[in-house]
Amino acid sequence: MRRLKKSNKVHTMSFKNISAERTTVTRDTILVEEKTGNIYESLVAISKRANQISTELKEELTQKLQEFATHTDNLEEVFENREQIEISKHYEKMPKPTAIAMQELLEEKIYLRKPESLQ
Repeated sequence: MRRLKKSNKVHTMSFKNISAERTTVTRDTILVEEKTGNIYESLVAISKRANQISTELKEELTQKLQEFATHTDNLEEVFENREQIEISKHYEKMPKPTAIAMQELLEEKIYLRKPESLQ
């Protein structure tokens, strides 16, 4: 979930409703380049945003799976939990963080800040 700060409330954006591709798609590099004026800057922005998304998704998944964690040291007591498997499958089927970041860049949902231009 991405946190968007508005006033004093923290709003979260669910990645479940993202329209990003779930499979590999050939992209028009000119469209990607137009967003920043430089293809490499666009790729860096996508990469950094994908890392943020990946971290957020991992934290969210870990938090959900913690509910099913058992604190036993016995290896024989491993059992499958249907809900845990369904949660894991749901996250596996979601678009990859790079696809989400690419979609956000193309839809201009990413705010890019260049430190050298602030001076």
